[in-house]
Amino acid sequence: MPASPLSSGSSLFEPVSLGDLELANRVVMAPLTRSRSGSSGVPGDLVVEHYRQRASVGLIIAEGTYPSHASRAFVGQPGIVTEEQVAGWRRVAEAVHARGGRIVMQIMNGGRATHPDINGGRRVVAPSAIAIDAETHTEKGKQPYPVPHALTVEEAREALDEFVGAARRAIEAGVDGVEIHGANGYLLHEFLSPASNRRTDEYGGSPENRARFVVEVVTAVANAVGAGRVGLRLSPEHNIQDAFETDRDDVLATYGTLLDRLRPLGLAYLSVLHKEPAGDLVQELRRRFGGKLIANSGFSSPTTREEATRLIEAAHADAVAVGRAVIANPDLVERWQGEHPENEPRPALFYTPGAEGYTDYPALRAS
Repeated sequence: MPASPLSSGSSLFEPVSLGDLELANRVVMAPLTRSRSGSSGVPGDLVVEHYRQRASVGLIIAEGTYPSHASRAFVGQPGIVTEEQVAGWRRVAEAVHARGGRIVMQIMNGGRATHPDINGGRRVVAPSAIAIDAETHTEKGKQPYPVPHALTVEEAREALDEFVGAARRAIEAGVDGVEIHGANGYLLHEFLSPASNRRTDEYGGSPENRARFVVEVVTAVANAVGAGRVGLRLSPEHNIQDAFETDRDDVLATYGTLLDRLRPLGLAYLSVLHKEPAGDLVQELRRRFGGKLIANSGFSSPTTREEATRLIEAAHADAVAVGRAVIANPDLVERWQGEHPENEPRPALFYTPGAEGYTDYPALRAS
């Protein structure tokens, strides 16, 4: 039965295993772009401290991290390409582990959701030569997204190799696993969406073909670092960055095929961003996946303790990804367990470069 408003929420704070990942509780820090890694893409002292502070959640899913310089989508986004970036992430992993935490790195190719003034003047790529009808923030101000280069089959496979190399470097850096970003209108999601994928080859057209590249990427990464350390993030029907998915039958065919093909791998988890995590679509995808589900109700409203408790106690998810509440409360698990008041997030500081609004949210004071 769903939890009552007076539920203790104790099940939210019970351990759970996601593949090879042993979590102390079921509160997961969602992957949150914070743009604090400068032009080098190297996580520095601020990033280390930010994640260290939040190590009491069951699992930290680190922000989207680019696997190649060309795939960088944001100014200040971290990468996992250079030795300096690997060393920076090693410091992050060590800081989280020193506090008993677990952390996985989200590997994210921005696809067409970038600009040459973000990725160092490099080519912008996508499944098809269709631009996002919007503007992006670059170091030279807001600019329209460019028309991307449509990847050839050979180039797509080079992008696959970049995911694999990034996953290997992430494990070398000491993180506990990787999450493949197949959501939110970035490269892998662009292959899934019929609005951004107009290809007529083996990677386009039917739902099966549109799912093929994502299947190949996830399978290759799982083979490289072990399926029990690999998760996948999806956002069906999120309709962001022009990756429109408005036909429920097509969505179910595309994502159902994707998960049917990935099910035999035995991945650590599936993370689904959807406004109705307990609804028919997400629960059917969970069934098709056959493994552990991290639920995330999306950007429309912050995830609360009450919602997270309901999802776990009603068995709609195995863990719950939380964004804004973890930004504002480094000790969120302690606050939720004791039903203490929460700090309010400061959205105006989400993407600024300094410590303010990043590492200066107060923790509960010891009595």
